[in-house]
Amino acid sequence: MEQLVGTALAGWVAALARLISGARVLWLDCQPSTRQRIYFGNHSSHLDAVIIWSALPPAVRALTRPVAAQDYWERGLRWFLSERVFRAVLIPRAAPTGEKSFSAGRAALERMVEAMGKRNSLILFPEGTRGTGDEVQEFKGGLYHLCRLKPGVELVPVYLENLNRILPKGEVLPVPLLSSVTFGPPVYLGEEEGKAEFLPRAREALCRLRPR
Repeated sequence: MEQLVGTALAGWVAALARLISGARVLWLDCQPSTRQRIYFGNHSSHLDAVIIWSALPPAVRALTRPVAAQDYWERGLRWFLSERVFRAVLIPRAAPTGEKSFSAGRAALERMVEAMGKRNSLILFPEGTRGTGDEVQEFKGGLYHLCRLKPGVELVPVYLENLNRILPKGEVLPVPLLSSVTFGPPVYLGEEEGKAEFLPRAREALCRLRPR
């Protein structure tokens, strides 16, 4: 019964998210699939993960877990939604530098690998923090290290347009506007590819999806 309630809630929440965002969903040289993937997008709003999740077909959505900041999603209604609807992978924010940062980063990677298992996909944001929406910031190393731990996983770039205006930083209530969610061609980490080569290539794959 609890699973049925969660499934019904997921459908309602997804419909509401699409209504608020007015999101137009585009798939460019990529099709929805239940295969295991990592969806990586640009980050400018607290709604970003929810909008990507809501843009997926129900069967794909059921196997896809957003990665999100624990301190934001662990309270009240947000906690309920993250736990029962999104099945979010909540990660504590890492310390800025030093050994604690390294340990936190390693723990976060282990948590994501465990959450993926053999079937689940993830939604994450390699910039590591929200930007202004004007340009995609440089990627942090987490995406690279996750791919090393999940060799052969399919990476799907997802460009979000206008989300920073629907829920600006510091605001609580979204403002209904039109937006777009563009899924692009999958990319893969090469067997001998290093972090310095991979991260700019993945970022460029995302930037190419930006509407002109």
